[in-house]
Amino acid sequence: MKAWNGDVGGWTRAAVRRARRLIRFLLARGRRFAAPVVRAYRSSLQLRVVTATLIVSALLVAVFGIVVATTITGGMVEKRLNAAEQQVTQAGEQIAQDLATVPSADDPALENKLAGLAAEHSGDGDGTQQATVLLRTVNANTMESRPKEPEFVEPMIPTDLEHDVSEGYLAFQYANINPDGKEERPFLVMGTPVYTDKVAYQLYFLFPLDTEEEAAALVRNALIVSGIALVLMLGVIAGLVTRMVVIPVRLAARTAQRLSAGLLHERMTVRGSDDLARLAGSFNLMAENLHQQIVRLEDMSRLQRRFTSDVSHELRTPLTTVRMAADLLYDSKHDFPPTAARSTELLHDELNRFEELLGDLLEISRFDAGFAKLDTEAVELGPIIESVIKSFDQLARRCGVEVRRHFPDTPVIAEVDARRVQRIVRNLVGNAIEHAESKPVCVRLDASATAVAIVVRDRGIGLKPGEEKLVFNRFWRADPSRARQTGGTGLGLSISTEDAKLHNGTLTAVGERGRGAVFRLSLPLRAGDRVLVPPLPLDFSADPCDGADDEPAS
Repeated sequence: MKAWNGDVGGWTRAAVRRARRLIRFLLARGRRFAAPVVRAYRSSLQLRVVTATLIVSALLVAVFGIVVATTITGGMVEKRLNAAEQQVTQAGEQIAQDLATVPSADDPALENKLAGLAAEHSGDGDGTQQATVLLRTVNANTMESRPKEPEFVEPMIPTDLEHDVSEGYLAFQYANINPDGKEERPFLVMGTPVYTDKVAYQLYFLFPLDTEEEAAALVRNALIVSGIALVLMLGVIAGLVTRMVVIPVRLAARTAQRLSAGLLHERMTVRGSDDLARLAGSFNLMAENLHQQIVRLEDMSRLQRRFTSDVSHELRTPLTTVRMAADLLYDSKHDFPPTAARSTELLHDELNRFEELLGDLLEISRFDAGFAKLDTEAVELGPIIESVIKSFDQLARRCGVEVRRHFPDTPVIAEVDARRVQRIVRNLVGNAIEHAESKPVCVRLDASATAVAIVVRDRGIGLKPGEEKLVFNRFWRADPSRARQTGGTGLGLSISTEDAKLHNGTLTAVGERGRGAVFRLSLPLRAGDRVLVPPLPLDFSADPCDGADDEPAS
């Protein structure tokens, strides 16, 4: 018995698993077939309006059809009921008179008498449909009916109706009866007691409702057909009306897309003078104003870039002369008094900053003019990063910052512009040391089969929400009032972003105020490729050097 129970339990579990798989399969197929419909419904205003119109109109037509069908059918049935009640009352009164002479229920002539009365009154009414009449004594010892068919079968009178008639009431009931042995049909069964001085009788009339049922079916079918036609017609009307409104909206959306793509001369066609025509006119006016403003801004930007480039180039010549004189003074500063020597040092430092600013402005002007080009070659990135970190040794000691780095065991070789990559890493490491607040800085390098990533993490002042985008804007600084060690120009990260874009790479950042920031440079290993998945995550929650055999940069 235990083994048998185990087999049943295993079979039940297998059946449940199969049922679950079947349900999951059906749900998956249902979602697959429903997905295009849902997408079309969400993306089409016309489809949503037509669908809503069809649903609402179908509900209204259904309610109206039910009310009309119920009213018509109820009216016909009520008319039939009133006529039947009058016929049964009259027949009962006449039968009572005809049976007044019958001495008892055991009279031998009673059977023929009942049959004759039943046959006589079955033809009463409007003549369209003859009723089946049953006339019997109360104790049901004698019962006769007028048969309509040779195959006549005595119908069964509903028990509730017999009880009401036996109590002396005129009662009726709707029932499906088979009086001819073929099939059940709807009947209105009405009964009444018939009393004489000697015997009590029960008179039943079975009125066929075939005509009423056919009329009700005709009304129902007519309402269904007309309702479906009305709903479809309303759907077509809603589709046509919605199309008149949606087409201009689609044209406006298409024109707006062309404008956003740079086709500033695109305009909508204005037809007529209605609301849609005014919408098209307003849209065209807006597009024309935007076109003028964009052209104006482009001219201003072009003039600004030209001014910046021209000024930067023009300042090169006097700067060279001043640089020669300043270097001469700086080399001879030991022969000057302390005040003059200090002034010479300040002049030398500010000239360096000025020359760096001119170099950055010239580089920005090349990017703006589209003249920046890559000089790619296959280089190993580890030594480039090492040289950058070593160049910041003095600044790191002055700021009290420990720079850690973690490189893979195998050399990372990529086809890049070494000068530009070195400039990007220099900007990232310099900013990290500058804002590290005397806390360690981590530099990590890693590569995949198609890309290389360099992550620089500091634990300093960090970034406020939203500043991870602003940090790459020109001349933007997280804290302008803060004393800087390197005296940057505010263009370093902006130039680094352009350098990364030239490589088809990305430069991104995340940070949190008071906890530091993470910058990630992602570049393709081969020139011309794109970075699909960076080898290192841009994760602020974990230190890129944690858990690695990293060591301080020597």
